[in-house]
Amino acid sequence: MIKSIILSYILLSVCAFSNAQTFTLQVQKDSVSFRGLDTFGDDVIWVSGSKGTIGYSKDAGKTWNWVNPRGYGEVDFRDIKVFSAKEALIISAGTPAVVLRTTNTGKSWEKVFSDERPEVFFDAVDFEGKTGYILGDPLDGSFQLLKSTNKGKSWKDISDQMYLIADQGEVAFAASGSSIQLLNGVLYVGTGGTYSSLFNYDPKKLRVDKFDCPIWSGNSSTGIFAIDFYDQYNGIVVGGNYLQDNDNRNNVLITRDAGKNWIKPQVPVSGFRSDVLFLTKDTVITTGTSGTDLSADGGMNWKTISTLGFNTIAKSKSGKHIYLTNSKGQIYTLKLK
Repeated sequence: MIKSIILSYILLSVCAFSNAQTFTLQVQKDSVSFRGLDTFGDDVIWVSGSKGTIGYSKDAGKTWNWVNPRGYGEVDFRDIKVFSAKEALIISAGTPAVVLRTTNTGKSWEKVFSDERPEVFFDAVDFEGKTGYILGDPLDGSFQLLKSTNKGKSWKDISDQMYLIADQGEVAFAASGSSIQLLNGVLYVGTGGTYSSLFNYDPKKLRVDKFDCPIWSGNSSTGIFAIDFYDQYNGIVVGGNYLQDNDNRNNVLITRDAGKNWIKPQVPVSGFRSDVLFLTKDTVITTGTSGTDLSADGGMNWKTISTLGFNTIAKSKSGKHIYLTNSKGQIYTLKLK
């Protein structure tokens, strides 16, 4: 009887969310794919994408300014980090690998790091305060890792100081800039390819733990595409196979102990998912090219709220605004109530 009551409550909660959501198209840039997305405060939002496209809004997406860096018209800026209404940092995917930074809302950009080696591929960047990391695909058997301690003004390659050792065929994905997360000083890294794992890198303890993750993996199009931790121990990973984006056989897992063990949800998401985000401890949203799902119980049960496909999710500081971007050059806002 108690189990039935709990299940009914969960279903009612999820149904309430699904009936109340509203997706609103804010802007569209033709022939551009957006994957980088970040916010500052309650109203500032920045996006980055292909063809060197960078934009920001100061009014929660109602109006936009486009501030593409000169000379980078063919570059795909896959991830972006915003430090203030005027300060932002962008990283490229592909060769040459480059990191640019602005302090004047994109009027000018400074190149703060570059790597001309053809094998270098940046996947994601994340910051906590002044400290940040950039993750790159494996070089000589270990994931490339850059570190900054001054909000991205300068970078140091620390790949040979704390090894994130990759198995054969193991990579990271730059699908949403969410394959890494820096939380309470610990860097979490989700990987995929022929093998999927979760790294916990604690620089204070000089320790790296690598835990197996039994998400769908085994080839170059599978694995963890995004992670989000609510706190030190409770997190969710999503992914699957982006070449079979309607297949939902095993593309979301939950951990309660920072990746040592994994739990399958009772009701899974509807397909491949490239980003995931805790809105509250219980309310979680995930999205991918085949649709968007919502959970009202920390990821154990999911409900599809839209078949609209997106790459990336972000929320404002208060959680009042939720944003999503996709490969059609579209930026949406989502209201759940």
